[in-house]
Amino acid sequence: MFYRPKDGHGLPHNPFNAIIAPRPIGWISTRDADGINNLAPYSFFNGVAYTPPQVMFATTSAKPDQDGGKDSIANIEATGVFCVNVVAYAHQDAMNASSEGLAKHIDEFDHAGLAPVECETINCPRVEGAPAALECKLTRIVTLPGEANRVVFGEVTGVHLQDDHIRDGKFDVTSFQPLARLGYRDYAVVRELFSLNRPDD
Repeated sequence: MFYRPKDGHGLPHNPFNAIIAPRPIGWISTRDADGINNLAPYSFFNGVAYTPPQVMFATTSAKPDQDGGKDSIANIEATGVFCVNVVAYAHQDAMNASSEGLAKHIDEFDHAGLAPVECETINCPRVEGAPAALECKLTRIVTLPGEANRVVFGEVTGVHLQDDHIRDGKFDVTSFQPLARLGYRDYAVVRELFSLNRPDD
């Protein structure tokens, strides 16, 4: 099968997200200029640099009560900071609840039954009990072709790791089983690892 996206794929469901899978989930927490907390999952998320450590996430739609974007973008534009929380398998229901398109004045932490904890280096909440959280300072927002497609880049200014997930000096993802996004309404969970040495190691 071959198709040009501009012509359509002819399938019952768009296969694009299923092709680019699995994808890590950036559970992005922000706070607006009035002090209202926000929390939303984004599956177009990843790390992009080691030194200094930097991450990105992309938004691809807008809300009726925001000007051409989502609450996360509006809050980051207003404050210049955000936090990336790692989603453990145990948080799947709370993560899903926080994805609901709520009005901008509603706190998703409350809606999803989660406790916010203050970050150390930025004025922003993080998710209590998340296995890891990355405090980030905005570096730039890039507008992409298409309606409401924007990419947020941030430099990591603080890193939280839960001590019980550090084993033998390594951050052990199998101890909390991170969620990954697939296509359609599908998710995966990381439970098993294997290693490969590079040929020049």
